[in-house]
Amino acid sequence: MRMRIVDAFTDRPFAGNPAGVLLLNDAFPDDDWLQNVAMEVNHAETAFAHRLPEGGEADWALRWFTPVAEVAMCGHATLATAHVLHTTGAHEGPVRFATRSGVLIATPAEDGSVTLDFPTAPLTRVEVPAGVAEALGAEPVAAFDTGANVGDLLVELADEKTVLGLVPDHKALAGHSSRGIIATARAEDPARGYDFVSRCFFPNLGIDEDPVTGSAHTALAPHWSARLGRDDLTGLQASRRSGLVRTGLRGERTLLTGRAVTVIEGELRA
Repeated sequence: MRMRIVDAFTDRPFAGNPAGVLLLNDAFPDDDWLQNVAMEVNHAETAFAHRLPEGGEADWALRWFTPVAEVAMCGHATLATAHVLHTTGAHEGPVRFATRSGVLIATPAEDGSVTLDFPTAPLTRVEVPAGVAEALGAEPVAAFDTGANVGDLLVELADEKTVLGLVPDHKALAGHSSRGIIATARAEDPARGYDFVSRCFFPNLGIDEDPVTGSAHTALAPHWSARLGRDDLTGLQASRRSGLVRTGLRGERTLLTGRAVTVIEGELRA
């Protein structure tokens, strides 16, 4: 089987968020094997996909694993998988993935980008939990629960500079959500090509800081669309690798658009 490492939400190598992608010849092997492969790849997520019989509601089955656990939703590894399917000729046109979060559709464009159709996260405003400000190193101005699919605590901070300067205590953050913390603020200067900034910390999944998190933008999109009065926005996830995610709020669905590039291809021999 061919294993690929794909950088997602970027148009150049060594940026965006790397994901392992493995197209299986048949149905999923046992979970221990999948988890061991993801641990060996050791990126934020490794995606495993296999083709489904024609005539069903989906074309491919898709699962995602971090080095320590399976996750219910992952944007960048879905983008990476769609990129592999399209660039290798394994699938043409829109691809429907059967996942733990329902059927997710990835549609390629002529410019090489891919648009993902994901469920919009239901945001519920909550009190800022005690200890979050100390763990982040900054005082949130608002906090939101993002629902079961995403499982994060979204916190809005005062400004872009505060988000960029965060040096969090990852161990302390782990107790404040089932998955992680999304820290965000409005862009200081939208003329730079983005409307909001974010950083994402997932210590509960063995990922102190995720480079670019597609699933987090299903919560960031409704949050910032409500504040900025526009359905179509661009977010910068300001990690060391960084990446841009174009978001389109469509009611209960959120469109996430980005590019991807394959950087490594090899043979899985285990």
